[in-house]
Amino acid sequence: MTSTRWEVFAVTTMKRIQYHRYGGPGVMRLEDFEPARPGPGEVLVRVKAAAANPMDWKIRNGELKIMTGRRFPRGMGHDFAGVVVAVGAHVTRLAVGDEVLGGVGLKAAGTFAEMVVAEEKAVVTKPASLSWAQAAAIPVVGLTAFQAMVNTGRLHAGHAVFIHGCLGGVGRSAAQLALAHGATVGGSCRDTAAHEARDLGIAPIVEFDFDATELMGRFDVVLDTAGTLPVRTARALLKPGGRIIDITPTPAKFVRSVLPGPFRVLIGKPVVADLAAVAQAAGKGILRLPVARTVPLDKAIAALTELERDHTPRGGKLVITTE
Repeated sequence: MTSTRWEVFAVTTMKRIQYHRYGGPGVMRLEDFEPARPGPGEVLVRVKAAAANPMDWKIRNGELKIMTGRRFPRGMGHDFAGVVVAVGAHVTRLAVGDEVLGGVGLKAAGTFAEMVVAEEKAVVTKPASLSWAQAAAIPVVGLTAFQAMVNTGRLHAGHAVFIHGCLGGVGRSAAQLALAHGATVGGSCRDTAAHEARDLGIAPIVEFDFDATELMGRFDVVLDTAGTLPVRTARALLKPGGRIIDITPTPAKFVRSVLPGPFRVLIGKPVVADLAAVAQAAGKGILRLPVARTVPLDKAIAALTELERDHTPRGGKLVITTE
């Protein structure tokens, strides 16, 4: 990219949702910012859509500040879909004009914006069959589910999987990917949403506060997407040699994860092959993540606050659009 073309972006003020201290929804602001120039191995993307995840407000609340640090202002958002407008040195897979989907790391954030810089290794080409909103809903939950099932869970055809919180973004993704791999899937969800779980092919279905007695020793993999399944219960569900995977990290869970035993904490990591597999599955309709609501960037703070406080909308993703 020529320096002249970069100057067009460098002097253009963009908007993004950011905050200047950790705290509740009231610290979010829609403010002007100047996009950074993409460094080596990075791309600058004009964001078309960005999806909200629980990790967004957990980070903003300061729950993960041991990993995210204290440098402000910090942008909100990690998932995105958009168009590459500039590339840094050593970028080889992507070019200006490519339609892409991807994510940014815990420390970076900032996808609830008109532009974002992301590492090339965390970005892949968007399948043409997906809308911008559908594509934006995929990266964080899809990648986490794929790495939980395929990499950490070492899933094979004929395995049995139990997903605690099977209708959340990661849970729904993990269920669909596991079923596509020839596994059977059971899970927990609200009783009022059990019909959705059945439609996905999940059985047995139990409520969140279930009695594990009838399910003892039935599963090769137990995935806790809510972070609320007691380890004792998870162990009771396992077959000998089974694995427990938790995707809601805490210091205590990290300690348990390094000890001998079946328990592992998983934080999704940017791996091109994994994200490409997830995008391909979505493009083929194997992975389907419903979008419950879309809002423009200038209305997003109110929608994000409602989602965090009231857990609405239910049944799908909140997606923020920029046009």
